This record gives sequence, structure tokens and C-alpha cells, in this order.
Amino acid sequence: MPRATTERFLRVHDTSVKRASSSRSGNNASEAESHNPGRNPLFNTEKFGQHILKNPLVAQGIVDKANLRPTDKVLEVGPGTGNLTIRILEKAKQVTAVEMDPRMAAELTKRVQGKPEQKKLEIVIGDFVKAELPYFDVCISNTPYQISSPLVFKLLSHRPLFRVAILMFQREFALRLVARPGDAYWSRLSANVQLYAKVDHIMKVGKNNFRPAPQVESSVVRIVPLDPPPPVRFEEFDGLTRILFSRRNKTVHANFQAKGVMQMLESNWKTWCAERNEILLDQIEFKEKVDQILISTGFSESRPAKMDIDDLLKLLEAFHTTGIHFA
Repeated sequence: MPRATTERFLRVHDTSVKRASSSRSGNNASEAESHNPGRNPLFNTEKFGQHILKNPLVAQGIVDKANLRPTDKVLEVGPGTGNLTIRILEKAKQVTAVEMDPRMAAELTKRVQGKPEQKKLEIVIGDFVKAELPYFDVCISNTPYQISSPLVFKLLSHRPLFRVAILMFQREFALRLVARPGDAYWSRLSANVQLYAKVDHIMKVGKNNFRPAPQVESSVVRIVPLDPPPPVRFEEFDGLTRILFSRRNKTVHANFQAKGVMQMLESNWKTWCAERNEILLDQIEFKEKVDQILISTGFSESRPAKMDIDDLLKLLEAFHTTGIHFA
């Protein structure tokens, strides 16, 4: 995985960025804002679909929720011009800030230049999703909204495990992260994330706290990885939830009847048998084999919208016991 460059702060930024209201939510350009509510006074942020956090109380609240220690190494994603960064540097030992926009990185560099904090800060210019991450204890992010899901799963797959992440997301995405079985927002995302972490909603952030104001509200969540993580391959669990939550209010049995599902599972099963030199008996009807698993586990008529993590793990284990895999 390539390391994002930390050099050439003034190079032309040629990465394509979506101009959607739900795209990037960068950090403050400055706490001294222009009176024009529609524009950022330092940068043409509309060009990058960015919404600059302008409320210093919100910035301080996000940092306070991290309960930083003097020995902490912090990863910050999307620092912008550094209103969160400056507050993090006051409490942490070291900060690695990953920023896509060289203009923002240059402004952040100016803010710490010649100050003691400069030695504690490393700025990485590049795409967070492609960057090689250093060791860190805590992650704090005013998240670029278009990388919300990749960011969460990249963090959860990072080793060694971090202690806590304090992340700002679009409100609907945050509600899906923290949803519980039976909630309107309980989804494949909810289950996949909560398999590996404890997630809590800790702060609402109104759109008036940004400039220009986005069309959506934001929320801050706390993510604490489970340590040790469960011994479950993510690809397998995700394969199961992909099937179940495609129609979360239908029965489990109905979801397994969806087009292509049986063919995919049967192909995986035959591959598994071939790898173990097991002989396939012609009289085995694969569909009946799947139906028997669903009935024996008691989940055939269950609705994914109300199944919890334990239910999903029991179902996955039942399939694995018979050699049926999802990835």
C-alpha cells in the first residue's frame, strides 16, 4: 500500500472530488470568519464540496470526548486548516494528519510554523484510503463524507488496535452506525461495524456550524474496537449480511431465494469440497441443504431487521459447519 507524500505542499491538486452536499466536511479555515455566510474567506471550498466547521466550541467538544493522554499518538483524518489539530496538539504527544488538499495542508503548516507544536505534527498529503497508516492510539476526524464507510473499515482492520476513535459523519450515516436490531436504521453497515466495535452517538452538530451550510445535519460518534476482536473473517460475515439485508424486512428464507444466491453458495460449497477431496453425492439437492440449515437454526422465518449480532453469528456458524461459505 503506497505511502501518501508529505512533500510538495504547493503542487496542483488534481484529484477528482465530488461536488455533493454530502461530500467533504473539512475543519475550520479560521475562527475569524467573514460575514458572508455563503463562502469561506480563505478558500473556494465549494470547488471541493467542503463544509468548514466554524464553531470553536464544537471543535473543543470533539477533542474533549477523546479523553486524550499526554502519551497518545493521534491520527487525524481531514484536518483542513487545523482548528481540531491545534487543540489535539495541546494534549497529545504526536499527531499525524492526513489531508487530501495541499492548500489546506499549507495553511495548517503555517499555523504551527516556528511553534513548539511543529515538532509534534506530521502532515501527510494524499488519499487516506490509500495511505499506509502509522501506529496510533486515538483517531479524530471531521470526516470527508464520501469516504465515511471506507474510513470506518480501514480503521477497524488496522493493527495494532487503537483505543478509541471520535468521528464526525453525516447524521444518517452516524445513525446507521449506532442502530440496534429493530431500529429503522439497523442495516448491514450496523451489523458489520458492531461485530468488531462498540459504537455510541455522542454529539449532534447542526448544519449552521459549517460554512457554507450543508443540506444535512452531522453527528459525532465514538468507536471503541473490541479487544480481542472476534475470530470471524470479515468477508464471510459481510457475505452473509449482504444477502440478508438486501431486503431486511423479508424473511431469511426469502432472501436466500433471491436471484443468484443459491448458485453462488453452491459454487463456493463445491470449491470447498474439491479442496478437501470430498466426493459429491448426486442425490444431494443443494437448495434442500440450505433450507435444512435455516429450519434447524430456527431462523428461516426470522426478519434480518430484528436479528442481532449473536443471531447472525449462529447462522454463519451453521453454514460453515456444513461447508457452505459466503466468500
